[in-house]
Amino acid sequence: MTDTVMYAAEADDPYLLGAGETARLLSAAPWKRLAVLGDSGAEGVTEAFDGYRCLPWSERFVPELRTVSPDLEAVNLGLRNLFAAQVRKTQLAPALAFRPDLAIVFAGGNDMLQRHFDIDAVADELAVIVGSLRETGCTVLTSGLFDITSSPYVDERYREPMSERIAAWSERTKQVSARLGAVHVDLPKHPAGTEAIYSTDGLHLNARGQAILCAEIVRTLAEQAL
Repeated sequence: MTDTVMYAAEADDPYLLGAGETARLLSAAPWKRLAVLGDSGAEGVTEAFDGYRCLPWSERFVPELRTVSPDLEAVNLGLRNLFAAQVRKTQLAPALAFRPDLAIVFAGGNDMLQRHFDIDAVADELAVIVGSLRETGCTVLTSGLFDITSSPYVDERYREPMSERIAAWSERTKQVSARLGAVHVDLPKHPAGTEAIYSTDGLHLNARGQAILCAEIVRTLAEQAL
């Protein structure tokens, strides 16, 4: 069976990019060094979904960016289960040492899931990460969160408070990004948020969700590369 047949669903997905579209959108992309920082969202924890390549978003994005920047160097420091403070303590220095001109930061999601969530303190941690990278002249991209409570895999008891926290943290991330001049992917508004994009663990994106996230990163960065 050919890849074309195996992954036909990708070609028909209205939210994904068509063949050659990344090269067109990012034709003016200046980036040569990419660093990814964060938690499981950065790492790309996922699971298979029929008709899609089972790849984390970064393993889609790096080859896409290399279509216009063949010499791109990339490092993904993302690691599941980390809180924002741990991302700052363990990943910021290595990221800065890598000297990226593009950084993608996904942090705060694990903090949000704790019984006690100090949104101001977590936002301060995010601001240190983003601000430190921005001070070097690096383009920084952050993202809001899809509301995973639309998934059937989230216990009904937790849907409302979890949805409220997701909305609050997504908005705060957007505010931090705007204040520091970062680029932001506004996922809460994406129509795929109510569709089958979630893993059965009730926390992460499945292979389709990862593909959609990659496409939105490309579209958002395209506006910066103009």
